[in-house]
Amino acid sequence: MRNQLVKSLEYKEFLDMMYMAADGTISKRRINVLQVGEVSFRAYCFLRKSKRTFTIDNLLALVPVKTKERMVN
Repeated sequence: MRNQLVKSLEYKEFLDMMYMAADGTISKRRINVLQVGEVSFRAYCFLRKSKRTFTIDNLLALVPVKTKERMVN
């Protein structure tokens, strides 16, 4: 998953992610990766409309957003 985050940062791609929070709740979010560390990453979250820090181990799925979809949303 970390490699996909680094790649999306490098190519400036948005991602749709499934994420499990510390309390076990699962959410789907559209993000723009800003910085990738060893265990966590910073991203702009379009759901919360703010910069957030996420734990890489809590990622369930990552899917790149295609350019055409980005224009629609």
